[in-house]
Order: sequence, then structure tokens, then C-alpha cells
Amino acid sequence: MGKICAFYTMPHPPIIIPEVGRGEEKKIKETSDACYKVAEEITSIKPDTIIIVTPHGPLFSDAVALSCGESIFGNLGNFAAAQVELNLDINVPLTEKIIEYSAKEKILTAEITKSSALQYGIKYELDHGAIIPLYFINKKFSNYKVVHITYGMLPKMQLYKFGMSIKKAVEDSNTNAVFIASGDLSHRLTEDGPYEYSPYGEKFDKEIISLLKNGDVFGVFNMDHTTVEKAGECGLRSYYIMLGAMNGYDIKGNLLAYEGTFGVGYCVMNFSIQKSTKDTYNQLIEEKKKRFIQKVESADPYVRLARESLTYYLMYGNYMDIPSYATEEMKNYKKGVFVSIKKEGQLRGCIGTIFPTTENVAEEIIRNAVEAGQHDPRFTPVREDELEELDFSVDVLTEPQKASKEELDPKKYGVIVRSGFKSGLLLPDLEGVDTVDQQLDIALQKGGISYGEDYTIEKFEVIRHR
Repeated sequence: MGKICAFYTMPHPPIIIPEVGRGEEKKIKETSDACYKVAEEITSIKPDTIIIVTPHGPLFSDAVALSCGESIFGNLGNFAAAQVELNLDINVPLTEKIIEYSAKEKILTAEITKSSALQYGIKYELDHGAIIPLYFINKKFSNYKVVHITYGMLPKMQLYKFGMSIKKAVEDSNTNAVFIASGDLSHRLTEDGPYEYSPYGEKFDKEIISLLKNGDVFGVFNMDHTTVEKAGECGLRSYYIMLGAMNGYDIKGNLLAYEGTFGVGYCVMNFSIQKSTKDTYNQLIEEKKKRFIQKVESADPYVRLARESLTYYLMYGNYMDIPSYATEEMKNYKKGVFVSIKKEGQLRGCIGTIFPTTENVAEEIIRNAVEAGQHDPRFTPVREDELEELDFSVDVLTEPQKASKEELDPKKYGVIVRSGFKSGLLLPDLEGVDTVDQQLDIALQKGGISYGEDYTIEKFEVIRHR
């Protein structure tokens, strides 16, 4: 019977590699020393397989990618250090077993080989998210095969269940493995970092480190969406899979290093694990159901109606009637309405009407919720099994008024631009839209209006229900 003997979180900053950093790596020596400590621990374990989950291989919205060739090669040529290279054998039987167990759990996987990579229009290679952690391991220990996984943009409970499939596959083999969750924390820690600064960056890093140290799986899975979204991290989905592979254990994290010197959080951690009788997966499912019921029951009536409208349509194939909880304002006024749908902080659909097209706001919400969920051309239609993962918001528009550029305020006013039969609309107070010029540029692009064309401007306000 096989076993995952140890679990680690490791970052992947290219600058930490001396051939890339050229001296700058000394500024994150604590992280480097911790990575070598991990390498020493792995050397003492002598695993035959290292399972590594990375954000930077082939990334799919609906599937987890696993490299399925006999071997895989990669270098740091993208970081002017092509001489740093790894050529690793893949543990093909274990990889195939993980895919088999995942299929039983209805988790979609993508098998990446040289031929399938060509079909997808991608390269079959070892990415820097895997190379950098393994660079340190290989300085101490190299007698191993690898399972190379790129997480997908799946719901977090599916990623947890995928981790459980990894654990089952290992146990159903003769593999002696270690697990590395590759990922950086917030990329928005400082004003001079690689991405725009956000106060949520430091908040996220402190919170996720504390939760992992305490082995608080429920806390990790219930982190605030806004904090996660605005932190700009790339490690959390790797952690979801790692925690799934730890299902059935009580865990405690031991922080070996944390640094944010370059505006990005680098966390190196190992874990103590002890067998447990508790079923964390089913407890997470039960907690999720309770939170969903609570969210629905306490929802603003506008938001509740949007959710129930799309739910009803997916179940019965037609529009629901106006429910008894609709307010007098919803039943007696006509206004334009936008319905937005998000999934784990990412937009999943948004459709609306500038001017009312139905008898009242309630009908407008009912229609536009279905349109946002089923007919937004940017997204595949929402499925019934996704509904519990979704968050809805409803924007009720005021009557648009003609305006000049000087009268606009992207935080307060939405904007409509028109040129002949073409028009583009942008709602107010959107993340990343901080100036009037940004707002107008995006609205013009949405309307297919070129910068040289004459166009008119209208502004409007919204009452936002979340």
C-alpha cells in the first residue's frame, strides 16, 4: 500500500534561482534556505515519486491537466536562464490511476502529451511553477519520478475531491510519494510590486498562513471572496488540492519561511499529519449546504429573485411568476436592470437592459437573470449543478441623462456611448476602472466605436443589490 509521506507548500519566484537573480536572490535568502530545508527532508524520505501541483502549466477552465508522456522537460529560458533545465521521468501508472479515480468522481481531467498539446495549441513542457521548487530538491535528491499537475479553474470542492482522488490512487499503488503545492501568495503587497497594490494582499497572506498553521480546513474554504479576489494570488487552488489529499488527517502547518520582499508573498511550509476518524469532506459539504440555505433565506429580495429565476428556468424550462416576497417597488415601477453572476469571485455572466422592456422591475429581473445565466455570449450556459456556487447581484438603473466627459465619475455614474446605431455601456464602480478615460475606452470598445468617430455620452446611476 502506497502513501503520501509528506506535504509542502513552496513558492516559485524565478528571481530566487541564482542564474536568474544574479545576486538579487540574496534578498530572499530566508525563502531559499527554507526550500533547501524541504529538499533535505525529502532526501531523508527518499520518495520514488514527487507529486507537484502548479498554476503555470496548461490551465483549463473546466479540467485539471496532467502530463502523461513518459518524461517531461523544461527550462528557465523565459527568464534568461535556459541553462537551468530539468528532464524528469513521469510516473505514468500513478498518473493514469489518478485520472481513473477522478473520472469515477466525475472530475474532468485533460491528459497532456506531445500530440494532445499540439491539438490544444500549447507546449508540452515543465513550467516554472514546477521547475523552481524542484530545482532545490534536485540539488539534494534526484532519484524520483514526477506526477505533474496543473490545477483547473474548477469549484474548490471539486479540487478538494481531486486531491482525495490523488490520495486514493497513491494508496492503491506501491508508491512512496511526497506532495508539493506550488504557488505564490498575494502579488499585491507593495506599491512597487509586479501588480497594483491592494490592502487585501497582506490580509490574505496573514489569514491563509494562520489557517494552514492551525490546520483549519473549514477556514481556508470559507475565506472571504473579496479578500481572495483582490489579493492576486496563484497558490490557493494548489492548496485546495493538497488539503483534499490530506483528507482523513488532522494537520498542523509549520511555517519555514514567509517573505514579501518583492511585493509577492512567498510561503514555505511543511505539515505534521495524524490519522483521524473525522470525515472532513462530508463536513465541508454539510457546511456548504447550511451556508447556502442561510444565504438564500437572508438575501435581499432583488438578489433572491434573480437566483430563483435562473434556478426555476433550469429546472422547468420557462419563466417563473412574480413571487409573493417581491416588494411594491419591484411590482409597480419600470426600470432597466442588470443581473451579474459570479462564481468564486469571477464573472460568470452579466446581461441587462438600459431601458425597461417588461411591465415592472420584478419581470425585468426574472428575464435578465435567465439571459445572464444562459445567453451571455462570453460564457457557456450555467448548469444546474453550479447554482450553489454562484453569487448574484442586481443593478437597477436610473434614467440615463446626456452628459459631457467632465460630468462623469466612474465610481458614481455608469456611462453609455452612442454613435449611429452602435452603443456601448459600462456600469459604475467596477474594479480596475478608476478614471473617466478608462471608463470611456472600455465602453467604446464594447460598442465597437472607434476613437475617431463622433459619439454622444449619457450617464446613469444604479442602486446595487448584493
